[in-house]
Amino acid sequence: MIYFGFKRLMDILLAIFLMVMLFPIYFIIGLIIYLQDFGHPLFKQSRVGKTGREFNFYKFRSMPLNSPNLESHQKEKLKVTPFGKFIRRTNIDELPQFWNVLIGDMSFIGPRPPIPSQTDLIEARRANGSLALRPGLTGWAQVNSYDGMAPSEKARFDGEYAKGFSFLLDLKILFATVKYFTKKPPTY
Repeated sequence: MIYFGFKRLMDILLAIFLMVMLFPIYFIIGLIIYLQDFGHPLFKQSRVGKTGREFNFYKFRSMPLNSPNLESHQKEKLKVTPFGKFIRRTNIDELPQFWNVLIGDMSFIGPRPPIPSQTDLIEARRANGSLALRPGLTGWAQVNSYDGMAPSEKARFDGEYAKGFSFLLDLKILFATVKYFTKKPPTY
């Protein structure tokens, strides 16, 4: 229980620090997205969080306005703007989620929040206890090849995280995430 409080405090402090430091980048990215099609630069989507409660999840918009709301494994069906390809490849589209961390909908580390239509994943998480945790920007499934993973496999990793929830496991995930971001991005 002590670690839950410490983790939440660290989430708040780090989110505030990063949002202040990255404000000029937020502004520039938002302006570029707005100038592409004169639409709002943020994408808002309903996601399932701790204990199954839905919340608004924010990202920088990488698709044209009025794009369909699809799951990540259906990404080949999505049309992405040229700038959207860049922000997705560099994961810059995820920066607005620091707001989700600050207000308590998410944590920096935890299971990624699914969309409500991912009922198999949600029920598997409910069964293994990982739905009781605050979802995260990165997690055990993400550092173990999240993309293209079946819902049962994601849930298995999320269950392992819930069972082994600790400061040391969070550090391991953090270092694996940093390692991922410091390697050379793929070219398209």
